[in-house]
Amino acid sequence: MTIMHSIQDHQVRVVLKGDLDLKTADPLREALDKLCERYRDRNIVLDLAEVDFIDSSGLGVILGRYRRLESQGRTISLAGVKASVRTVLELAGIDSIITIVEAGRGRFEAPASK
Repeated sequence: MTIMHSIQDHQVRVVLKGDLDLKTADPLREALDKLCERYRDRNIVLDLAEVDFIDSSGLGVILGRYRRLESQGRTISLAGVKASVRTVLELAGIDSIITIVEAGRGRFEAPASK
């Protein structure tokens, strides 16, 4: 997995490339924890546009960062989620507690009304 980040307004945009599974969960957790610590005044947006697979380990990383940020009055959201990954998020109920947004050009935009 490749992990890159950039700063956009009051957000840290973290772009993930590759599968989010048992093998990649610990490195992602460590990277996100460092970013949360470094940018204490910013929310996190995970760009999952290039993630094709996520398992329970990946879900655990996302939920753990959600809890941590929420306790600090900050948020984490998910962007550019592919259908296969969205299905897993929905089955786990994560879509009901973490905002899923559409990825726009250089910025994240709220999804269109259904």
